Amino acid sequence: MNALNSVQLLAVSLLPVLFAITVHEAAHGWMAHRLGDGTAKMLGRVTLNPLRHVDLLGTLIVPLTTFLLTDFLFGWAKPVPIDGRNLRRGRRDMVLVALAGPGANLLMGLLWGLLVRGGAALWEISSWLALPLVYMAAIGVFVNMLLMVLNLVPLVPLDGGRVLDALLSPPWSARFSRLEPFGLLLILVLLVTGVLGALLFPLITGAVGLMPGAEIVNELFSLRRP
Repeated sequence: MNALNSVQLLAVSLLPVLFAITVHEAAHGWMAHRLGDGTAKMLGRVTLNPLRHVDLLGTLIVPLTTFLLTDFLFGWAKPVPIDGRNLRRGRRDMVLVALAGPGANLLMGLLWGLLVRGGAALWEISSWLALPLVYMAAIGVFVNMLLMVLNLVPLVPLDGGRVLDALLSPPWSARFSRLEPFGLLLILVLLVTGVLGALLFPLITGAVGLMPGAEIVNELFSLRRP
């Protein structure tokens, strides 16, 4: 399959990346609203408008820098405000709110995977239309699986850390929560040293492999390591 140049690749990346971040964050707010906390809803964060979720540093500068330095995409959006005191079943509901973001990425990965197959089916009819469509959808699969796996790492402030915190007993939860100010720094250190990529790459490629059109995504981005 022919390759896109750098400008074309950047152009077809914008939509899936924005959707991956925006829907992830909106899903947290949506789930919190369903479970009794309307804080995010009142502040306009349960929306697919990316401008309500984009953080200049975390969504633009850091991802570009980390990708250029480490070949691993890392970043964040504005955190969705959640008031756990409003949730009907407290700690259990916090688990559901935290998992809503990665769950949204899983769903989007499946949908983009179906679009990969649809684009490939168009190849014989119109290759000029199929090529950017397949690339865009393949990027959608990969970015969503990356965000899903990354956010399930059990370190605060990631979603996996929120889940672990909610499952711990109150004394251990209090101890674990003290790590939050250092969590982002620890993640960045693991990223720069290559440890994070080495740990997560097999999980990301495994998740991609479960998506529709996985063989095409692997072919385009050479995800299989020798």
